[in-house]
Amino acid sequence: MKCKSVRIPFPKRIGFLETVWFLLILFFSLCIVFPLVCVALTPTAEDFAAVFKSASLRETIRNTVLECVCSTVLSVGVGYVFAYAVVRGDVPFPRLFAAIPIIHLVTPPFVGGLSFILLLGRQGFITHTLLGLDISLYGFWGLLIAQVLCFFPISYLMCVQTLLAINPNLEQAARGMGATSAKVFFSITLPLSLPGIASSMLFIAVSVLSDFGNPMIVGGRFHVLAVEIYTQLTGWISGGTSAVLGLLLVVPSVILFFAQNKLMQRQNQKLAVVGGKGFTLKRRKTPLVVKILLTVFCSFFSLCVAAQFLAIIAGSFQKLWGINTAFTLSHIAEVKKFSRELVNSSLFALISAILSATIACLAAFYVGRTSLRAKLFMDIFSQIAAAVPGSLFGLAFSLAANRIGFNSSRTMIVVAMTVGFLPFSYRIMTSTFSQIKTTLDDGAFSLGAGKLRILAEILVPLSSGGVFSAFL
Repeated sequence: MKCKSVRIPFPKRIGFLETVWFLLILFFSLCIVFPLVCVALTPTAEDFAAVFKSASLRETIRNTVLECVCSTVLSVGVGYVFAYAVVRGDVPFPRLFAAIPIIHLVTPPFVGGLSFILLLGRQGFITHTLLGLDISLYGFWGLLIAQVLCFFPISYLMCVQTLLAINPNLEQAARGMGATSAKVFFSITLPLSLPGIASSMLFIAVSVLSDFGNPMIVGGRFHVLAVEIYTQLTGWISGGTSAVLGLLLVVPSVILFFAQNKLMQRQNQKLAVVGGKGFTLKRRKTPLVVKILLTVFCSFFSLCVAAQFLAIIAGSFQKLWGINTAFTLSHIAEVKKFSRELVNSSLFALISAILSATIACLAAFYVGRTSLRAKLFMDIFSQIAAAVPGSLFGLAFSLAANRIGFNSSRTMIVVAMTVGFLPFSYRIMTSTFSQIKTTLDDGAFSLGAGKLRILAEILVPLSSGGVFSAFL
């Protein structure tokens, strides 16, 4: 007799988890929905008219579109070729090349922007010291380079998973029928990689649109919307114009976000059909010329990433980068002046990480393991922050706090960081919980365990790796 899996029913009596459910709904409503409503209601018809009448703001919109398209295409292209080289290219030291994007991925964007200035600025090590050039790469080209180096690791990670899921027997069968290596790549490998490429392209497009650090440091006079939102609010004290620009930026971001989610679901189904067991045939070695080209390609971008880290380290021990290269420890000694900032950064990050991982864990439990109402609401607003640019969320929090008379900057920073990273933690937890069979919940429930005990003694222990990843 086949047993059906039954979701845990909630009793009519209001218990602890029901109270937590209410608090989660309250958190999403106050910290995500309410700020976004505030920013949507702020601009007037005159604000919209002023934006579209302004030649400089129209140019900013065009710049944003141009920068998004170019940065996304190049980042995805570099990431896919890098992933192909590591997975299928037989390049030497594949583990070393595989580690480079991971290391770069955890680096704050401001570090990449700073290293760009040290290497390619007017007094940059490469442009001034090595090449003797008096040029400035601030603007579109500099921003393009900085963003490609910043975002190609995301494409690499997504494309690696896609390439690993492709059954090599399909390629071997094509070779057995006389197809050349180029024919196999363009007729089998690349088409089967398109879902991963498209998914990474959508994800990176959202990330580029919301990127603030690189345009702020490297963009120069090449203005984009993410920075202009901040400038209009702080420099011109124009909340209405800032809100209009934010809304113009969030519309394509939300569309891309939902498209990316939909494509990820289709990709998982496709890979489930394409992949699976049967990795029995040995893959043919990559032609020597292709292997050399891929090795040079990976080495170049690995050196670019390594140069960024080395520039930061070297710059901290020089009196004045590019002008006075004498060794000094004075910059290291100056760090103590910023002890308060360092403590704040570490403390806020720790609190936000704990909150984000906890909320993600609870939200994933309610959405995936219960029949409680408002699951769709919780699922959407656990992820929506990934589609909202950080500068717009900052504006939204400011407007919301002003409406209710709240003025604790520390609390607002912690909440903003928690909300900003919640989508990543939530995706990790939903993926982790989905791998745990609901029959374990049913068995524990039939033995008298309550919902809290099931979550605490079954789901969380079995998901400890996912919880730790969400925290990180």
